[in-house]
Amino acid sequence: MDKYDVLVVGELNVDLILDGLHQFPETGKEIIAPEMTLTLGSSSAIFASNLSVLGNTVRFLGKIGKDAFGRKVMEDLEAKGVDTGSVLQSDTTDTGLTVALNYKEQRAMVTYPGAMEELRVKEITDETLTSARHLHVSSVFLQPGLKPGLPALFRRAKEQGLTTSLDPQWDPSEHWDCNWPDLLPYVDLFMPNLQEVMHIAGRDTAEECIATLKSYANTLVIKNGDEGAFIWDNGQLMVQKSFHNSAVVDAIGAGDSFNAGYIHRYIRQENAASCAVFGALCGAVNTTAPGGTGAFSSLEAFRKTASQHFNYPIDEL
Repeated sequence: MDKYDVLVVGELNVDLILDGLHQFPETGKEIIAPEMTLTLGSSSAIFASNLSVLGNTVRFLGKIGKDAFGRKVMEDLEAKGVDTGSVLQSDTTDTGLTVALNYKEQRAMVTYPGAMEELRVKEITDETLTSARHLHVSSVFLQPGLKPGLPALFRRAKEQGLTTSLDPQWDPSEHWDCNWPDLLPYVDLFMPNLQEVMHIAGRDTAEECIATLKSYANTLVIKNGDEGAFIWDNGQLMVQKSFHNSAVVDAIGAGDSFNAGYIHRYIRQENAASCAVFGALCGAVNTTAPGGTGAFSSLEAFRKTASQHFNYPIDEL
């Protein structure tokens, strides 16, 4: 067969989402969550699922346990058309789980990493790597087995002719060390959010972060929630506004959906402005349903929401 559009390497888990909280929990007290959703979680899986729904061929490499949560992860990915033939199973560790608490537009999360911590770069064969035209990796700090080998993995990808992208996600240890000067030269699109990149660069604004990283980074795509995104591309800074949603259900996976929209157009060799607009649209559509994949049940559903809720021209979808 032809090459896959994108190979996603990353963490796999399910999300247990508790919605409608009137406050966050306090020590020694109990509160009620009026709504609960058990759904496909993880930045990497949300990205892969939604990218596939947008019409791309996607292959996934990650690690799960031999348990009910692992079966749900596989079933949900396959239902969205993602190739799971390279997903590995651990004989010793369970599938990861994230409990997400949503209070208004704020969220707090607790993650059991499980099998995602066991994935190693040596398990990514050249056959798997060269089966795709683009490599995307996410959540490097949740994958301590994978993180040390990332510069070598991305260098291999570039040597094999792939384009590449990386979304670091939050570092639970808040150390933020990932050998950035050795890694980022091989990353075509570095896609942190504003809080993450400020910790990585040790600076207080997007502009200062860009000034710090631009000597060894390529394109910087810095997401900033409902404020939009900053794009540093070919020496130019562009600010992309968000699409306003007055009835946000939750923001889980909105950044991953932004990534999916951006890369959907990037691999079609569209310019940064086009990629950023479509990324912002996908991030906004994400917030209209619970969880990271709820608004991407199908391409038709996505197009309907984008057109009717955000007045996006249907002929551009």
